[in-house]
Amino acid sequence: MRLTFHQLRLLLAVSRLGSVTRAAQRLHLTQPTLSAQLRQLAEQVGLPLFERVGRKLHLTAAGHAVLDTAQRVEQELESLDETLAELRGDVVGRLQLAVVSTAETFIPRLLGDFRRERPAVEVSLVVLNRDAVIRRLADNRDDLYIMSRPPQAPPVVATPFLSNPLVVVAAADHPLAGQESLPIEALADEEFVLREPGSGTRQAAEQFFAAHGLALRPRLELGSNEAVKQAVAGGLGLSLLSAHALAHAVDEGIAVLRVDGTPLPTQWQVVYPAGKRLSPLAGAFLAFLRERAAELDRAAQARLDAARRRAPSRPAVRRTDNEPGGISSAPFGL
Repeated sequence: MRLTFHQLRLLLAVSRLGSVTRAAQRLHLTQPTLSAQLRQLAEQVGLPLFERVGRKLHLTAAGHAVLDTAQRVEQELESLDETLAELRGDVVGRLQLAVVSTAETFIPRLLGDFRRERPAVEVSLVVLNRDAVIRRLADNRDDLYIMSRPPQAPPVVATPFLSNPLVVVAAADHPLAGQESLPIEALADEEFVLREPGSGTRQAAEQFFAAHGLALRPRLELGSNEAVKQAVAGGLGLSLLSAHALAHAVDEGIAVLRVDGTPLPTQWQVVYPAGKRLSPLAGAFLAFLRERAAELDRAAQARLDAARRRAPSRPAVRRTDNEPGGISSAPFGL
């Protein structure tokens, strides 16, 4: 059996676009020509590659096997292009990133800075919640993945590059805002605005409370940090957010509460499947992130300081002798 990369490209296009018609348009072929070439590919394989269910095309088991090989060949050729470009002194190619939604507060700007240094580079950025990013990771659909809570499976390489402090936030006029020190027990009766199930921020909040024998009281679930901030500012409840999401907290009417044990010291990490060989372009972007980490840390700390100054200082909430003491900071992965 002899397959050409041209044939594999046809299969890749149909799989990605979900339609022979759309794939033919993208490849500047007529639909009959593409269909004929796909039939020829199936004849060489000796098995059908697609089956039609209703109006949709679905890959057969043989189709998936050929598609997996086509994706690997495509990645190897892209890596070869980038390696040769690097040997020529160029950094070119296409960088594909998938990041959790909280990272959208700083990754797009970093990508812009990276492209200004390397104008020949093309970038693709997908922003999703953690569960969706992990699904893309399992399928190896991108060059790099950015999150704070790498999965247990599939096996991955995870490289920390930036601190991601998580803080408890409230409306600026909330009675607890401005307290010098709050035990976590002071939040036991508070309602919370939380991210959707599957969000790393939500998981970190649930772990933090559970570690101290408390349960979160969710009042509202929202799908973005911006929506969470607006709900908090509107007095709908407290929340746990990354300091990187607090760029305009002061103007938005949000204050950071000084809760014992916070900020939770998590880390942003660059993740990719174990055994994957990074392209020169992906390696260059990872090095770029490490170079910019100190600057981003300072910016996040400035946001925290500004949000903490939002509310006037109030006396600390007192504990009785029978209440537990301060809570030590412990890493809760996001």
